[in-house]
Amino acid sequence: MRYLIALILCCLAQGVWAQDWEDQRLFPGASATTSLRIISSTDTDLFAPLIETFVSGNPDVSIEYFVTGTADIDRRFREIPDAFDIAISSAMDLQLKLTNDGYALALDNVPHPDWAEWRQSLFAFTAEPAAIVINRAAFAGVPIPQSRQELIEALRARPEVFRGRIGTYDVRRSGLGYLFATQDARASETFWRLMEVMGGLDARLYCCSGDMIDDLTLGKIAVAYNVLGSYAEARAESQNVLEIVLPSDFPTTMMRTAFVSKASRQPAAAERFIRYLVSYQSNPADGVRSLPSLQESEAGSKRAAIALEPALMTFLDTLKRNKFLTEWEDALIQD
Repeated sequence: MRYLIALILCCLAQGVWAQDWEDQRLFPGASATTSLRIISSTDTDLFAPLIETFVSGNPDVSIEYFVTGTADIDRRFREIPDAFDIAISSAMDLQLKLTNDGYALALDNVPHPDWAEWRQSLFAFTAEPAAIVINRAAFAGVPIPQSRQELIEALRARPEVFRGRIGTYDVRRSGLGYLFATQDARASETFWRLMEVMGGLDARLYCCSGDMIDDLTLGKIAVAYNVLGSYAEARAESQNVLEIVLPSDFPTTMMRTAFVSKASRQPAAAERFIRYLVSYQSNPADGVRSLPSLQESEAGSKRAAIALEPALMTFLDTLKRNKFLTEWEDALIQD
């Protein structure tokens, strides 16, 4: 029986590594004796500077970095808890639920603001706003909307320009998209009016911010709603066609979080990495500016509209989730 269980676990692990990833990269330590496996929803190009700085200062550690979607991170941890040492995700609610369900290792005496951690097990290290990102060409000669209500008015005024050219998350597939949508819906009824207008204009649905920004840059879409601000800023620096709008009516800002797996095979090295991320939020290393720290987001907690608290898990309840998705589909998918 013991042999059979070991064989099953081995087969499951092989399935993990055989799957196609959005990206997969090795960051070798110069004198590595330990290897950490990190599963993350953060694009490698944005996170690589942080990993490289850590490995440079900790040459005994190599890092295997795997990128996948937020919902997939949650699923994988529940299926094979010891497959990865650290989970990093922008879906705060799913991360909090994993922590609450006992998948995260509690760490002692990690200096961090109370509002940016949960039970010394889940730690936020960035604060990133959801943005409306616009292809400037679509708004040539007309004002660029600065709020959700102004966006509604702009879309209604020129439906011929925006039909089939609006993008947002498919919240059925994207954990982060679902988080943003539920938080927007809690904040204002404007969200549902906007969804109905976008649905009437045949909005395109996406898995992730990167794909939306790609299509914005190419002119395939003119507006993307609830794009991660950090991703948009990284592209806007090199793409002059993009305009980033942080809606003036109410902010939606998520905190990117990380935890050490309770089943980690390298808990000491994983804890070192978490402490590094936490220190980054208050003292970013010179040249490591690929992601905004907590303090860069208008003093962090002031702009962090999504609080790291049990209420985040409300919309993860099966009945509430199904009800929300039904209402969302009625608004966005108008067959």
